[in-house]
Amino acid sequence: MSKEPKAKKEKPIKPNRPSGKKISFLANKTKKEKIGIIVTASIIFVFILLSALVEVLFAGTAFESIISNSIGKFFNLFKFFSDNYVKMLESLTIVVFVWILHKVLKLIILLMMRKGQRSETIGNLFSSMMKYLSVILAVFLILSAWGVETPTLLAGAGIIGLALSFGAQSLIEDVISGLFIIFERQFAVGDVVQIGDFRGTVLEIGIRDTRLEDINGDIKIVNNGDIRGAINTSYHLSPAICDVSISYGEDILRVEEIIKANLEQMKVNIPDIQEGPYYRGVQSLSDSSVVIRIYAKAYETKKYQVVRDMNREMKLMFDRNNIQIPFPQIVVHYEENGKEEKAG
Repeated sequence: MSKEPKAKKEKPIKPNRPSGKKISFLANKTKKEKIGIIVTASIIFVFILLSALVEVLFAGTAFESIISNSIGKFFNLFKFFSDNYVKMLESLTIVVFVWILHKVLKLIILLMMRKGQRSETIGNLFSSMMKYLSVILAVFLILSAWGVETPTLLAGAGIIGLALSFGAQSLIEDVISGLFIIFERQFAVGDVVQIGDFRGTVLEIGIRDTRLEDINGDIKIVNNGDIRGAINTSYHLSPAICDVSISYGEDILRVEEIIKANLEQMKVNIPDIQEGPYYRGVQSLSDSSVVIRIYAKAYETKKYQVVRDMNREMKLMFDRNNIQIPFPQIVVHYEENGKEEKAG
């Protein structure tokens, strides 16, 4: 009986590395780019080494004077650190101090934001402004530590800012409009606002623009300077109206007594109602029913759900008390064996 040859064990294939993962800095570079990077790094290394050792190897020579007065000013890192370590430590201290100050102020603003929507809006604005002011403050303090005359720098920055203001009038208009929106309390974060044809909830009021989110989740970004005639539907409580039809055969006085007796329970069952509900009477006399109205007030964001809940409560109330809600009916006439009959 012949033995079958043993199958050779196949070596496991090592999975390839994902193409998006870089193995090294030079992995995705072309050959020319690699050569250029290597040559540049070599030249910089030679300059640093030459600047550091020229005073030792060529002390007192003309070559030492040439190197010290040229590339030595830029590449003698050891001398730079030894001459300016105090300024560098001072600069590091300034950065840490400004960072801590920014975090403390941001924490204070976050604590203030818990008080309400308008406080949150102002807090977001100040947080955005502080981020830029902290960077500007740190830059000026560091330049002052290195001996730069900051008053002269401020005067130059003022002239540049004045020149830029003529070319950035729309930006300045957006900033000023944003400040007026917040301090005049036109709307705040969380309010439902309609700007033009777009209606949505305010997500953020920035220095330059305002962001809204509609019911579909779409976000609209509007420059503050372009906001004209905004409608704030959250400024006051919004009406929630429930119109219900009853049959003409129902006793209207009986229906009104039943509704008024159940209004308190309806408010308990619908906690989102802020005011009401109230019975407002007969709204209209339609072709096939008497339309009565129940009125309540709720927050704008809860208004539509309150209307749905009121419709449900009215239907359950009518079912418990055998109050008929009319619905469309069709009457059909037909003849059978010469006799006309009617079917409903």
